Amino acid sequence: MTNSLRAIILKGGTLADGSKRDVLINDGVITSVSQNLLSEGADVIDTEGLILLSGLVDLHTHLREPGREDSETVLTGSQAGVKGGYVALSAMANTSPVADTAGVVEQVFRLGKEAGLLDVFPIGAVTQGIEGKILAEIGAMADSVARVRVFSDDGNCVSDPLVMRRALEYVKKFGGVIAQHAQEPALTSGSQMNEGIVSATLGLKGWPAVAEEAIIARDVLLAEHVGSRLHICHLTTAGGVEIIRWAKARGINVTAEVTPHHLLLTDELARSYDPIFKVNPPLRTDADVIALRSGLADGTIDIVATDHAPHPGESKECEWQEAAFGMLGLEHALSIISQTMVETGLLDWAGVQNRMSIAPAVIGGYSDHGRGLEPGSPAHITVINPKAPYRVDRDNLASKSRNTPFHGMEFSAQVVATYFHGRKVFSNGRMA
Repeated sequence: MTNSLRAIILKGGTLADGSKRDVLINDGVITSVSQNLLSEGADVIDTEGLILLSGLVDLHTHLREPGREDSETVLTGSQAGVKGGYVALSAMANTSPVADTAGVVEQVFRLGKEAGLLDVFPIGAVTQGIEGKILAEIGAMADSVARVRVFSDDGNCVSDPLVMRRALEYVKKFGGVIAQHAQEPALTSGSQMNEGIVSATLGLKGWPAVAEEAIIARDVLLAEHVGSRLHICHLTTAGGVEIIRWAKARGINVTAEVTPHHLLLTDELARSYDPIFKVNPPLRTDADVIALRSGLADGTIDIVATDHAPHPGESKECEWQEAAFGMLGLEHALSIISQTMVETGLLDWAGVQNRMSIAPAVIGGYSDHGRGLEPGSPAHITVINPKAPYRVDRDNLASKSRNTPFHGMEFSAQVVATYFHGRKVFSNGRMA
């Protein structure tokens, strides 16, 4: 997919390293990055004062199709993605039917191609029906047109240690990775929110941090034993950060992600009884948020992943106990990372590019992504205005759903354009 025969010059933008450069794009490829670039007949776009990053990659997205098109479709999820600066989304397997066969992952892959706004990489289920009992068709999905390399039962934990071991052994053969939803079910049955002072005050059943940490500890040891790759989804606790830090120091091949909402929001918001703040895993404490930010800054946590989880209105506009778990994440992730990590001095823009583009592309095996703005790389580019204050309005979302916890919040940085293979797919609030 290319822009056109006409070249494009992004003029005077600031790269992740802080340098000001012009970026020349020809036929969907970056052909030069320099100063004072000229190209006869090129469309020149002024990016003075804007940040140019390698296009964002999300390793954890729920696109809901097939089966729950009332929540989201691959098309509407792609639209939300490019609005948030993403050029690649990893579609989780908990669809209906579950993406546990080559046929379903190929269907999702084709839907992404038809939408044409960004790359959609299906994630395959670890077990049949994400029930945690019998391994899914991992080899067939890996060999399919979609060439699946990431497998997850996200939404459910692979709680049986023998099944988890076998899955780690299987994907090792072709360099795949198991992405674990770390939640010991015996400790979380009926749980509604983080276990602590707030849950006790509200009378809602608590979700203890140890339920997450016990699975992480078990699985890093299994990964070490097998010699395989493990990825921990949506890390939320200070204890979990310490376990990952220990495992990496030991040389275990483990990576981890954190969501924007777990870097910004805490369980105190549950005092409103508004189910918009009900999410799996739950919002934790201030101390956990501080630990997560620190872990992302020092590289213990490798990436930011949105866990974009759309739901129709009726699934959230009800009593807390009956409401679905999940929040939207794609459209405001970059703004939240700017506020929580850049404006606080914990990360610079090079760090953001690493955590939101380069590292997730490496973990997922997405070779055409996360390569930086270098000559010869596909022109996947996210353009950010770091000084463009705006207020989130749930009625102005690209997603088909409206369950954003950020409604009414103000952020100071926003994505103003997204380029996919050199084609502008989003610009100034509109699909291009």
